[in-house]
Amino acid sequence: MAYDSRSLHARASQETLISLLHLDPSPIENSSTYDKELPPLPHDGTLPPTSALGLSGSGRGPIYYLSRIQRYSSYSFCLFAGLHLANTSIFPLICQSVPESEQFLLMARELYQTRLAEPLLVALPVVAHVTSGVAVRLLRRRQNLKRYGSETPSMWALHRASLASAFPPPSRNSSNLRIWPPLNYISISGYVFAGLLASHVGLNRILPLVVDGDSSNVGLQYVSHGFARNPVPSWIGFSLLLSVGVGHMVWGCAKWLNVAPPANWKKITVEKKQRKRRRRAWWGVQGVTVAIVCLWASGSLGVVARAGPAEGWLATVYDNIYNAVGH
Repeated sequence: MAYDSRSLHARASQETLISLLHLDPSPIENSSTYDKELPPLPHDGTLPPTSALGLSGSGRGPIYYLSRIQRYSSYSFCLFAGLHLANTSIFPLICQSVPESEQFLLMARELYQTRLAEPLLVALPVVAHVTSGVAVRLLRRRQNLKRYGSETPSMWALHRASLASAFPPPSRNSSNLRIWPPLNYISISGYVFAGLLASHVGLNRILPLVVDGDSSNVGLQYVSHGFARNPVPSWIGFSLLLSVGVGHMVWGCAKWLNVAPPANWKKITVEKKQRKRRRRAWWGVQGVTVAIVCLWASGSLGVVARAGPAEGWLATVYDNIYNAVGH
């Protein structure tokens, strides 16, 4: 029986060794769409990693608890959004008159615009929702750096590439070197909605308190007066607020209820039956979003925005408030 002499003196391929050394690790693309964390990293000490945060014994890290804060805070704000939808759209649509709809707005204010209810029902949930979402994103980035080597040559190359160009050309394979969790529609619309909501609150709640010292006179007529004074910015701002805000809330609730399809579902290779199910889910959530936007716009933009300016002393009060910001 003949033996090959080369098999007795086999050596490891140096090319294979070099290629393994230069292999660029990459985080999972859609890892940010799930609440559960990856398995824990090896820990050198005797205490578990979460003990420093006071979370030892549960086996769950800070991302789990921050995700729960982000989730349950949105439920409280959705309750307020439902009341606001009734006050600013449904009642004006039924009454077809802004003065007659004001009484329903005053009644609802007794529920959510008190010294105790407004911070707990509106302000605190919004702040908790935004800050917890940002914190989860930062922690996921830190987790990716730990898992895929923040001090390896590939990571240094990634840092140099990100500093050299904030917008790399499409020909570069930069998607395999992502450290930040990928953004989806829900995340992007949330950041945009936060800015639009802040401007809305500033114009309708904070500004009247600063200029007039009181916001009890601010209601639906205040909004219609602003549309009459400067219609183009008002229509653009409220249209963006409705479309982006409703889209974020509906798609966010669908995600919490596991109804929405996964991010980038069109690019995921699955069987035909499952793809049809995801397509129906996408159209269902999108249909609910469009229906709520149309309902809200029919009363707020169709009735309140077209009611015209206020009259008498109330018009003078509103003019003084809007003049403070050049509206």
